Amino acid sequence: MDFFRLFGSLASTIFVSLTISGFSAAQGQEPLRVAYGGFNETAAPMWVGIDKGIFKKYGIGASMIQVRNGALSVATLVSKDVQAFWPSPATVLSGASGGLRISCIASPTNKIPRNLIVRKEIKTLEDLRGRIVGVQSIGGGFWLQTMIVLDHLGVDAEKYRLNMRVIGDAPIIAQALLAGNIDVAFLTYSLSEAPLKAGFRSLADAADLKAPYQGPGICALKDSIASSPDLFMRLTKGMAEATAFILDSNNKPEVMKVLQKHLRLQKAEDAEASYRVLRLMATLDIAPNPAAWKAVQRIVSRVSPRIAQLDIDQIIDGSFVRNLEASGFLAEERKKLR
Repeated sequence: MDFFRLFGSLASTIFVSLTISGFSAAQGQEPLRVAYGGFNETAAPMWVGIDKGIFKKYGIGASMIQVRNGALSVATLVSKDVQAFWPSPATVLSGASGGLRISCIASPTNKIPRNLIVRKEIKTLEDLRGRIVGVQSIGGGFWLQTMIVLDHLGVDAEKYRLNMRVIGDAPIIAQALLAGNIDVAFLTYSLSEAPLKAGFRSLADAADLKAPYQGPGICALKDSIASSPDLFMRLTKGMAEATAFILDSNNKPEVMKVLQKHLRLQKAEDAEASYRVLRLMATLDIAPNPAAWKAVQRIVSRVSPRIAQLDIDQIIDGSFVRNLEASGFLAEERKKLR
């Protein structure tokens, strides 16, 4: 817990600076602040839910608060600057191993649309031995996705003597690859374009793999969920409806505008590429996936052995999604896509 207390005051400062322009709940809406660290399409269901007024339908004045990484998103949760957060499973497991009582109730992404980009002299997986791999942080979402794909490809980072080097966020990692400072990077399709044009290779497209995966989703302190179950049910409904909005091809122009705004995309083709990625990863199968969580647990426990002792069933809570299935809510959302 000392780790999270250490970041408490910093998280508060970040919260104040980011929410001045980022939050304006309509009168009569119950405010709900959600922290997130990943600057990519995985946050789009929340952005769409906010920008298109979907959460307001459920009485929620939601706002997304971006922080630099998963550790700081946990810090904002602990300091009560936010009521929920949108973390990778690895971040949740790290927090739980430190004593935090966290529950995750739904996630709208189940694929990793990224390429494993390598220097042109690397032609096979065997050529990865001893190479430098760029990541955003050890234990974070970017690192986790990289490790999941390598693991699925049969590449054991330790046996292959891979050097995981912390570089920065994804655009900086892409620049480091182009500059020759690293050998391998797990990049989004848009960030892959420049290296591929420069002669770099893609050893794998993760979207084509069958690796069990579940991306960021709705998580919060157990006590917060227990004290406000109706709020979190409404939040889950709004997120599911926003995901259905994304998956409805009729809404493409509006979804692209949301992506262009939040990802600060200047070119129409970049928004188009981002939209394709989002459609590929988004799903209405939003229930917590035990198999995916256990795969993450196995990988993350290599750097934090305590995580292996966690009971995943005490962290994921499928009751909210089960209720939405039983009530027919999700069935109705799926009908919109036929």
